[in-house]
Amino acid sequence: MSFSREIKEELSMLNNWNQPEQLKAELNGYYMSSNTSASDEKIYFVTENNSNLERYQKILKNLGIPFTTSKKGKIFQTQYCNEAWLELANIDIEDKEILKAVLRGAFMAAGTINNPNKKYHLEIFLSSKENAKFINYITEQFNIYSKLLKREKNYVVYLKDGEAISNFLALIGANKAVLNFEEVRVMREMKNKVNRIVNCETANLNKIINVAVSQIEDIKYIIKKKRFEDLPDNLKEIAKIRLENPDMSLEQMGKLLEKPIGKSGVNHRLKKIGELAEELRKEEKA
Repeated sequence: MSFSREIKEELSMLNNWNQPEQLKAELNGYYMSSNTSASDEKIYFVTENNSNLERYQKILKNLGIPFTTSKKGKIFQTQYCNEAWLELANIDIEDKEILKAVLRGAFMAAGTINNPNKKYHLEIFLSSKENAKFINYITEQFNIYSKLLKREKNYVVYLKDGEAISNFLALIGANKAVLNFEEVRVMREMKNKVNRIVNCETANLNKIINVAVSQIEDIKYIIKKKRFEDLPDNLKEIAKIRLENPDMSLEQMGKLLEKPIGKSGVNHRLKKIGELAEELRKEEKA
């Protein structure tokens, strides 16, 4: 079962049947969706989702609206009289619970959400720009800033931010889905953090290895040119340690010296060796 279906199944069981104003508002949300259409006499709602269909029909029953449902292939179509809708169209947009119910209805009717393991993306398809703007307006009342775009004949309100999606799900009453979504978010963020750390450490390790390889090449070149014995004792000492410990850090090398020194001291000595090797290479090319 897709994540969207899981959410809609949870929402379909929401028990607010003794709240007629909320049911009216939820029906308004359904009405604004791209899956609802109207003629002069009838309102039509289509869906493939059984739990969504059951929720929609139960709302109509609790509001005392007669309806009929037909099926074609996998598509269910529920229709009722347009006159009944006109009595329900007005809702109190100052009431936050009413606004939440509108969002719930719109999402139930034509909302989708990606599997959060892959990416964060929630969409609601609306039948008109005015309806889309109204859904935008509602989300903003709860500090959730959705965006709007036109896609073919419909308008889409969407969210791509994980926290915003989580807040939206909590707002419409999908509490179980919020817990599942947050669990995935935490795991994804931990995984991303670990990957960033690993990538950083890998980059640092590669840098250390490349520097060490260059240092060893310099030392071997000086030996090849029979100039190793001309080095001061402190440079010969660090050179031998580097040759014997190609993967050792500068700090670790410093501790192996007869008179231990810090990282900067080791780096200074190896830099001197590198400068000598560079001079020898220039002399060879001259």
